[in-house]
Amino acid sequence: MKPLVIGLAGGTGSGKTSVANKILDRLDKNHIVVLQHDSYYKDLENFDGLTPDKINYDHPDSLETEILIQHIRQLCEGKTIHQPIYNFATYRRMIETQKIVPKDIIIVDGILIFVDKRLRELMDIKIFVDTDADERLIRRIRRDILERGRSVETVMNQYLGTVKPTHLEFVEPSKHWADIIIPRGADNLVAIDMIVTKIKSMMDEKGRV
Repeated sequence: MKPLVIGLAGGTGSGKTSVANKILDRLDKNHIVVLQHDSYYKDLENFDGLTPDKINYDHPDSLETEILIQHIRQLCEGKTIHQPIYNFATYRRMIETQKIVPKDIIIVDGILIFVDKRLRELMDIKIFVDTDADERLIRRIRRDILERGRSVETVMNQYLGTVKPTHLEFVEPSKHWADIIIPRGADNLVAIDMIVTKIKSMMDEKGRV
């Protein structure tokens, strides 16, 4: 039986991962796999010699979405996949991959996952996490400095030069495709509980979990 595929989108720093974790805490994690769109970033060498500061990493062209689509289809067919592992400090894809086996629920997480129609059509539930722009910026600065080794200056230059314009061009309009919009992210426990209830109902109909 086909797994339940859930898309979890929202702007950079919107709290998508926190929302995903809240959902996982309320379900049986042994039946769930989470695919991060970020894992499918193209390797630096695929950008024709451009340096990282010249690349728009928030644009759909910076990701190999085609591979993500293939992997979701393979998981839905009961096949094991080998997901890429991306190193954000070096902007390169690692030699190693992550083995992922099929599960009853697939959560797909990423800022641009609603942009591609082929990807949207694989999803049974599409969720958009809607968070204030200032709060998202603060979270991005904190994440990129602590987790990805960036400086405040490089983060701000990237935000103003590519992140904000690309958000307005691609991410914000993609909210139109969402079935559910969650204001305030992981703090909105009522919305998360409603989503979990819906997931359980849909899985009961499938005879799963």
